[in-house]
Amino acid sequence: MADQGHSMTEYRPAPKSFRLHIGIFGRRNAGKSALLNMLTRQQVSIVSDVAGTTTDPVEKPMEMLPLGPVLFIDTAGVDDEGALGAMRVKKTRQVLDRTDLALLVVDAGRWDIFEEQLLTEFRQRGIPVIVVFNKADVARPDATLLAHLDQQKIPYVFTAAIRQEGLEAVREALIQNAPEDFINSPPLIADLVQPGQIVVLVVPIDKEAPKGRLIQPQVLTLRELLDHGALAMVCRDFELAQALQSLVEPPALVVTDSQAFAHVARVTPPHVKMTSFSILLARQKGDLSEFVRGALAIDRLRPGDRVLVAESCSHHPIVDDIGREKIPRWLQERVGGTLHFTTVQGHDFPEDLSPYRLLVHCGACMWNRREVLTRIELCRRAGVPICNYGVTIAYTLGILDRALEPFPEAQRVYRELSRSATVAS
Repeated sequence: MADQGHSMTEYRPAPKSFRLHIGIFGRRNAGKSALLNMLTRQQVSIVSDVAGTTTDPVEKPMEMLPLGPVLFIDTAGVDDEGALGAMRVKKTRQVLDRTDLALLVVDAGRWDIFEEQLLTEFRQRGIPVIVVFNKADVARPDATLLAHLDQQKIPYVFTAAIRQEGLEAVREALIQNAPEDFINSPPLIADLVQPGQIVVLVVPIDKEAPKGRLIQPQVLTLRELLDHGALAMVCRDFELAQALQSLVEPPALVVTDSQAFAHVARVTPPHVKMTSFSILLARQKGDLSEFVRGALAIDRLRPGDRVLVAESCSHHPIVDDIGREKIPRWLQERVGGTLHFTTVQGHDFPEDLSPYRLLVHCGACMWNRREVLTRIELCRRAGVPICNYGVTIAYTLGILDRALEPFPEAQRVYRELSRSATVAS
């Protein structure tokens, strides 16, 4: 339960994907860990005078009013040295991929190339940043530096984190500089139906749904429908026909697990809109039209090509795993030959994408939108098409046009690209 007497309290139930990701960056021994401890009012990170105490990113979920759920990520120093230090810096830079808002912690009397490089990288990535001049009880930045930041409209605050001073200033800066797209995050399904309308959710019960639980996309969709005042009917795939027959009026929408796409497409009447949980996530977490463009690149694959499969969460593969067995099987059937698949999990991602002809990404239900958009941008720069599980499955099954009916703009992109491909062939 939230402690009403504090502005920040521990609040674990909200998934990471719902949290504002606040990355804490800076040199070794600038006071990043002390700042995290002050913000959370807990000893989350070890604080020491020895430079380089923090090695891997340290995450701490909190409830920060009035923003709501946030995730603080403490990182290793960007000036770490040696072979091991280089690995730590690499981990730190991976955190940039999922950072919505950055805190650049600076030893108040020290500003050099590391700080300027970080500012440049934040600007290039479109990440809002707050400069935290720590150890302000010992030294203060010179007026020229402050004028430099003012000119760039970069906010800054002063703290002495080890003495618990400056907390309110940091809090206020975080609230004032939270990204607008976090405050007004894209809906998952609420804008597709009206309050009081019925949505049928098709939820196969298989090995990917642990006993007693639903998987995250299903939970998120159901909760948003409840918040919106829509009526949800939940059934298993083989019960869909019976569920539809029991309704006096057709549902506004049928949403299925992508693995049951073919069956659900056959059973759902043509006049009823249908899509999948993964396609809902494709729109909310990333760029659905870009994923549609990526799906059409499947027909440009040739036997022997390499395909990268990216899973946002780490899990032990099961028999007939969707990302490691089913999608590779369907893609190879479509291509008519053997493809070579590489799978990455979590935040691991190849620095060089050039060997791959396609990236197939999971729905990223456990991630924030920024990290998915970052991967889309990396693929765009490398000239590698990207699509997600649901879009890929619908395309290989020949039902993508129908699955995009709830999304007119993405469906328009698909039809235009399909016509262009037909003319070109």
